[in-house]
Amino acid sequence: MQNQHSKNIAVLLLGTLFISTSGVLGKYIALSPELIILCRAFLAGIFIYIFCKIKKVDLKIKCKKDAISFLISGFLMGAHWVTYFYALKLANVALGMLSIFTYPIITAFLEPLFTKQKLNLIHILLAVLVFFGVFILIPEFSFENDEFKGILLGILSAFFYAIRNLTVKKQVKNYNGSMLMFYQMIVVFILLIPILLYSDLSNVYSQIPFLILVALLTTAIGHTMLVNSLKHFSAATASIISSVQPIFGIIIAYIFINEIPSPNTFIGGSLVLLTVVIESFRSKK
Repeated sequence: MQNQHSKNIAVLLLGTLFISTSGVLGKYIALSPELIILCRAFLAGIFIYIFCKIKKVDLKIKCKKDAISFLISGFLMGAHWVTYFYALKLANVALGMLSIFTYPIITAFLEPLFTKQKLNLIHILLAVLVFFGVFILIPEFSFENDEFKGILLGILSAFFYAIRNLTVKKQVKNYNGSMLMFYQMIVVFILLIPILLYSDLSNVYSQIPFLILVALLTTAIGHTMLVNSLKHFSAATASIISSVQPIFGIIIAYIFINEIPSPNTFIGGSLVLLTVVIESFRSKK
């Protein structure tokens, strides 16, 4: 039992590491956020479909109610990605990634509305600690400041992400995680097709290697591992444990684009990491 719990934690953290590459890639890819997400969803959908066929994963939707739920979760996933990538463009990787990790707070408060689970005081306290870590990162409360706008978009992205995870939590009991991600990619792609009418496509071909990377490693592998982890953890627990994602992202940004975090980033990041350690041990019980 103990080994199984450790394995589940390890899979969740590995998936989180893969998802963490989105920060650097979102900042580095020289395309609009909407176009990046359109390409990301298209390529990830192909990769996931191939995987499902190889593993003989059933792609059949059981009822109309589930189809509507898939549509909603796909819309939320797309909204989360677009607002998150705008946050990365406006702020640096550290601020963009850390700001979306207000979503454990949102998850902790919203989960009782989606499940029979009662509001957990420990989750709230840990989530508040994450929020405080993000709060100290804000440079100034001014809409003229791009970093402030980036943080606000990051928080909006967190709201979409929290509701998406809570929606998927209900679905993952009856469907394979890869199958859920496949249909979300279809929804995201279809919803973003209209942007092709006004987007500048001249730079797409030069960005294909990075688009493939964000589609395969970050999305097809990372997000599928995260969805599958919801079988073993509550949405609140999974969200708090995966709050280590900004730490991974900051390290990756430092290595690949030489982005050096400020002292406040280290303080806020340390608070986030502390909640991950606490929840990892607490959830073991």
